[in-house]
Amino acid sequence: MRKLLSALVLAGTATTAAAGGYVAPVVEAAPVVVQKSSSSSGIWVPIAILVLVGVLASGHHDKGE
Repeated sequence: MRKLLSALVLAGTATTAAAGGYVAPVVEAAPVVVQKSSSSSGIWVPIAILVLVGVLASGHHDKGE
């Protein structure tokens, strides 16, 4: 009876020790703070290009007069 009990105890501890398996460590990345640029500053370049194209296009119509 004692041998059977000790065999069950050893079998129980052996299976629970290996039940978890290998778990890879999780490395958390540090948070990255992104600063947003002002959206109003980025609109001036396309507006300036449109105005320049409009001025250049309007100057070509006066050649005939």
